[in-house]
Amino acid sequence: MGRIAIFTDDPGWHGKQLRQAFANKGYSCDYVSLTECEFSLDSTEVPILIPGFESTLPDAVFVRGVPGGTLQEVVFYLDVLHCLKAMGIPVYNDGYAIEKSVDKGRTSFLLNNADINTPVTWILKDRIKALQIAENELKQGRQLISKPIFGSQGEGVRRIEKMTDLFWLTSSNGVYYLQRFIECEGQGYSDIRVFIVAGKAIAAMKRSGKSWLNNVARGASCEKVELNTELSTIAIGAAQALSMDYAGVDVIKDSGGCYSIIEVNSIPAWKGLESVCDLNVADILVEDLLGRYLQSDVVNIERAVS
Repeated sequence: MGRIAIFTDDPGWHGKQLRQAFANKGYSCDYVSLTECEFSLDSTEVPILIPGFESTLPDAVFVRGVPGGTLQEVVFYLDVLHCLKAMGIPVYNDGYAIEKSVDKGRTSFLLNNADINTPVTWILKDRIKALQIAENELKQGRQLISKPIFGSQGEGVRRIEKMTDLFWLTSSNGVYYLQRFIECEGQGYSDIRVFIVAGKAIAAMKRSGKSWLNNVARGASCEKVELNTELSTIAIGAAQALSMDYAGVDVIKDSGGCYSIIEVNSIPAWKGLESVCDLNVADILVEDLLGRYLQSDVVNIERAVS
């Protein structure tokens, strides 16, 4: 029986789904926190020490969580992922993909560099310039979103709607990340989460928030969205620009019908997606990992989701 390490600090529903999907393919899984891993470079047979895998490394690693911490701690966790890949262990998603996506500044640059439509964005340290940019945008009738470079589920995100909001404009650890706010089409607030696996869009859902933040974790409602060529193409392009095996790509459609990428997630949840779409995401992810990286009964993704 093969063995898989699932890196997570909180397996929860997603961890259980993955464990069952791997078990269906004849693989056992251990949940492991990256905080428990170590390097032992003393000529032992296993230079990376992973709890439960002391004598031999796992056949593959599935990343479901990278802990926060100091810069040194986060670099260490990513080093574990990088070094496992260097030793030939498949890492899904790998450290490079996670690095690109957790850094919103780098994500915005890479999307723009790949000519993928994304909101106008400024990233800088100078507070005076940041205030000037915000004031100029407001004078032209536009609004801004201020975000921390690192973060998820809307934590630390603020909307700048009027001049008095500039009083509250603060940096995130010395860096200002400002993004032009895009009004979505229709009534209220919504965006579209497209789930990408192996370069293919497998499903999408519309998330309608109680406020302009549309995270499911913050109470947004979900409904299935039929994929079209334009939506699929821009979401797939975003995942490819960040070199991801799988991704949750957040897309907004403005009043003119134009799609823009607002975020790309390398460790996306899929419970909300499954609540409105008839598919088993864990099965699809496991089949992709095993098929492409461990040469185990390669599965056609289109057939798997049909």
